[in-house]
Amino acid sequence: MIKPLPVRGEGASLQNIEEIYRRHFDMVYRVSFSYLKNTSDTEDAAADVFAKLMQKSIVFQNAEHEKAWLIRTTINTCKDYLSHWWRSRADIDDYGNLQSDDPFHIDETLKAVMELPTRYKDVIYLYYYEGYTSEEVAGILRKPHSTIRNHLCEARNLLRGVLENEE
Repeated sequence: MIKPLPVRGEGASLQNIEEIYRRHFDMVYRVSFSYLKNTSDTEDAAADVFAKLMQKSIVFQNAEHEKAWLIRTTINTCKDYLSHWWRSRADIDDYGNLQSDDPFHIDETLKAVMELPTRYKDVIYLYYYEGYTSEEVAGILRKPHSTIRNHLCEARNLLRGVLENEE
């Protein structure tokens, strides 16, 4: 059994937060990028997620609780970014020509996944890229298990059509 990891308060230390950061930064970055689709906003969102981690008094029950909390917080942070008033004035196409030294590689399949509607993108990403079961995805997204299974099936069919058309 994994010992609970204090984040703040009694027994919390900068070392605990650093360990969580090292373990999960790549995942938080990938989830953020799947929503925000540009490096600048993705880096800001990832920083905000870890800032929230430092501000909260959370004791994680285990490693899965820690990971699920970070994913849920990342999704909520990205949704906040996307619903912000200044975002409605900016066009995502304006960011397409920016030069970036972004180490995050996007293959054709991931690109197709990122273009899916949010309800499908989240489910596919968590299931295939993060390795969660459909029941765990249901818990993270706070949706019924049957809805997650349906979204997985529908998303696979959409992806199959998109990827077959590219070939």
